[in-house]
Amino acid sequence: MKSDKHQQTVVRVLDLEIGGGDFIIMAGPCSVETEQQLLSTAHHVRRGGAQILRGGAFKPRSSPYAFQGHGLAGLKMLAKARTETGLAIVTEVMSEEDVPLVAEYADILQIGSRSMENYTLLEAAARSGKPILLKRGMMATVGDLMKSAQIVLDNGNPNVILCERGIRTFDSTLRNTFDVAAIALLKQISHLPVIADPSHACGLRELVPSLARIGVAAGADGLIVEVHPTPEKAWSDGEQSLNFAEFDEMMASIEPYIALRGAAVPARTLETVG
Repeated sequence: MKSDKHQQTVVRVLDLEIGGGDFIIMAGPCSVETEQQLLSTAHHVRRGGAQILRGGAFKPRSSPYAFQGHGLAGLKMLAKARTETGLAIVTEVMSEEDVPLVAEYADILQIGSRSMENYTLLEAAARSGKPILLKRGMMATVGDLMKSAQIVLDNGNPNVILCERGIRTFDSTLRNTFDVAAIALLKQISHLPVIADPSHACGLRELVPSLARIGVAAGADGLIVEVHPTPEKAWSDGEQSLNFAEFDEMMASIEPYIALRGAAVPARTLETVG
């Protein structure tokens, strides 16, 4: 919780500061599929303003018949993308046994929604010394999220980034309900950085840019967004993944909202949007 002595934690990842004056964009595919898919996405999102590449090497899927990720091979592809682009890497770790392996390749360890209350995993991830991106459980309260974050802090790791990714409610129109009030509340009561995930919050790519703007306006320190070269062919979560042109358009659309807050707008090197 915020106090007079501790108003804001700034998490440092490579040369980035999450929770500081910069607005951070994490972007990339839901899952690492092929080297070409990952590298083309990494280069594009970097030019579009992203500073961190997201991508799942280990994929927790609701269906046992869905693609579960490449594991170590996926981690190696992520490492190659970092070498080529300079982007930091965030990827999910699913079990305490995998923490040393994932920490060897990733710059940020993601604790997914399904794992938010896996306290053994939280303790092991904390002890890795890597920054932790902690996603809110799909049925967790804000208080539940804060308790899980405290476990990481209590195990000696102050570098926790909270993530609002939507929760399950009685309304089944969308994949989840985007709890934008939680972002504003967390920024008021907690000193930890807060990231918004508009992709999982709705599950429809057409709505992602609008929810991204809402997340910025609510005070989020950054966004984590799913991007794929050809979402209609994605091995997982294609329906909520932006293609390259849509990502560029989203980045252009959020710039005024970021500037209005006085935060640094991510540098974009694309000559034209799309």
